[in-house]
Amino acid sequence: MVTGQRGRPRSFDRDAALDKAMFAFWENGYEATSISDLTGALGISAPSLYAAFGDKRKLFGEVVAVYGGRYGDFASVALAEEPTTRAALERILHEAAEVYTDPAHPPGCMVISAAVNTTSQEVAQALRERRAAIIELFERRIRADVAAGVLPADTDTTALARYAGAVLQGMSQQSRDGATREELEAVAELAMRAWPH
Repeated sequence: MVTGQRGRPRSFDRDAALDKAMFAFWENGYEATSISDLTGALGISAPSLYAAFGDKRKLFGEVVAVYGGRYGDFASVALAEEPTTRAALERILHEAAEVYTDPAHPPGCMVISAAVNTTSQEVAQALRERRAAIIELFERRIRADVAAGVLPADTDTTALARYAGAVLQGMSQQSRDGATREELEAVAELAMRAWPH
């Protein structure tokens, strides 16, 4: 959007900048994405980046929020909407197969892949907490299913929640390694066969 006065620069589109930064972090991970990479992707100078977002860590925090709202919250939505954990997980895994392999953006889950090889304990901890929150949501729903008699009384709720998280995280990595949507759909089907009745 151009301002009303002649000769003035185009106004800064923060949302577009966050999108570009998100794709850079998603493709390369937090650690490997340099300030130079970000300024190149955003088309702004380093001082402008710092003025707009603070520092790389703060920019990444904003990017994670944008990512969650646009691509990453399908798991929590399904867990809230589906009547059982089994139904939610089946939906989540099939949606993951679609989202993780969508050619419109880098493969996999940014929250999983951005954490690889990061030396920032703050970033690693924040991403670990986001992943742990999904496991906790799974476990809460599994406990509710046990209480309702949907799952056997002796179900190991912690192990089953971690199983769900491990499959989801593994599908993200597989997509980064080149697995197709169809291959991940097959993984989802096999994973559901192991779910207790």
